[in-house]
Amino acid sequence: MRVDGETGIIPLRAMTAGEILDAAVALLRRHAAPLLGLSLALSALEQFLLGKLRTFAELSPLIYYWRINSEDIDWVPVVAAGLAAEAFIIAILGACAGAAAGPALLGRRLRARDMLRRARPLPALLLAVTLAALTFGAAVAGFLGVIFVYGLAGLATAVLTVDRTANPFTAMGRAVGRATRSGMRGVFLRLLGYLVWLAIRLALGSGWILAANMITPITGGSWWVGLAVPVAWALANAVAYAALACLDAVLLLEIRIRTEGLDISVNRARSLGADPAAALVVR
Repeated sequence: MRVDGETGIIPLRAMTAGEILDAAVALLRRHAAPLLGLSLALSALEQFLLGKLRTFAELSPLIYYWRINSEDIDWVPVVAAGLAAEAFIIAILGACAGAAAGPALLGRRLRARDMLRRARPLPALLLAVTLAALTFGAAVAGFLGVIFVYGLAGLATAVLTVDRTANPFTAMGRAVGRATRSGMRGVFLRLLGYLVWLAIRLALGSGWILAANMITPITGGSWWVGLAVPVAWALANAVAYAALACLDAVLLLEIRIRTEGLDISVNRARSLGADPAAALVVR
């Protein structure tokens, strides 16, 4: 781990919503190779598995719209599975982003293999599976609960790797507590970030296919569409998932600065000649 001076790419102060989004992108740029590589692999697997479900439910390109009626609800488990997959992937990436965010706050560079080692894969996997299961259940029950699961508990894996909690479910409880501070500011910022990247995903995932449809007649049965659509969505999702994971990590640090005085603890440790990284750990 190399030190880049006292100033990190994540500001050691309370930030506005726009500054949090900017800092998340800066964190993603610094660790683009491992985060985007892992995100792309998981997104490709997601599209492969969802493709099987879409075929079963007779959902077709271009954007996989579905017909909603009382007799045909095969689309419900497909959409629920897609949301659960998103929650799982963002949680896994959130653990990696959380492992990198602490050093980034302190002005230290972290090698890719050190980031993956600090990500605590087994506890992170347990939390990711739990979040995916909660998301799937909430989606099947009516979709509104997905907003609460994502907004309240989604910071869990970032808490796991930033706080270094011994118990992964302690991280889940802390995630809920921190997301609801300051009038549920964390919940609203997570939802804002999701909506921003959802718009970008829609543009990247479907925009070029719709443009091609305006130029060249394309039928739902065209052989290349069945291949091109999952590829387009996998690429779009890979960027969005990694960015949302970095947003979680930066948001967690900002909440701790705003409500726990993390910046004061770090500066005190520096003034005493102690390791400021110890201020990040909350067992």
